[in-house]
Amino acid sequence: MAETTTQQRPLTGWDKPDLDLTNAEWHSSSRGVGDVQIAFVEGFIAMRNSGSPESPSLIFTPDEWGAFVSGAREGEFDLT
Repeated sequence: MAETTTQQRPLTGWDKPDLDLTNAEWHSSSRGVGDVQIAFVEGFIAMRNSGSPESPSLIFTPDEWGAFVSGAREGEFDLT
C-alpha cells in the first residue's frame, strides 16, 4: 500500500498573522459557563474551546468578529 502526503497550502485571501497566543488573557463566554474563550491580541480576536485550549484558535478581524456576534445574536450560531 502506497503512502500519500498532503501538503497544506495557505488559504487564498488569508491575511491574518500567525499570532503568539502564549500570554493571551483569555475571557470566558457566557459569564464563565460556556465552552468558548476569547482573547484580544494585536488588534484581532482569538476564540478557542476552553475544554481543549491546546487546539487551534479561530482568529477574527474586528469586522469578522462583529459579523459573527451579530449572527450569533440572531440565532445563526449555537454557542452552547
